[in-house]
Amino acid sequence: MLPAALKKQLSPVLQNGFVLKRAVFQPCLELYPMSEWEALMGRMNKLNRFKKKNNDFIRRFTAGVKMIEVDTTGRLLIPKDLVAFADIAKNIVVSSAINIVEIWDKDKYEQAIDDAAVGFADLAEEVMGQDDEEDGIS
Repeated sequence: MLPAALKKQLSPVLQNGFVLKRAVFQPCLELYPMSEWEALMGRMNKLNRFKKKNNDFIRRFTAGVKMIEVDTTGRLLIPKDLVAFADIAKNIVVSSAINIVEIWDKDKYEQAIDDAAVGFADLAEEVMGQDDEEDGIS
């Protein structure tokens, strides 16, 4: 069940459906609004499929992709293979990740946040601290 506040935020894109897939870097799932998925697929479609690494990437990136719809009560069904990938046991965390939503097993999410806390200040400075660019964030 999507939290009511998240469902309200997603209301403009609910009717178009979503794509649910395995995350690349973490043991969680990624829920893409269809418009975000189509934009990403447009970028991937530009890859030269006659390069083995591109073909391998496309195959692995799209492995287990499922089209998902949210029902009228705000529920979405997560297929068993994706539940197994994310090792979702009982409690879940639904977390916004800018233009997508991550779905985590609660314990794995808390562990990932704890692990990331070490060195986060250095990471934040490296990623966001470019104050010499015009459109940098400060």
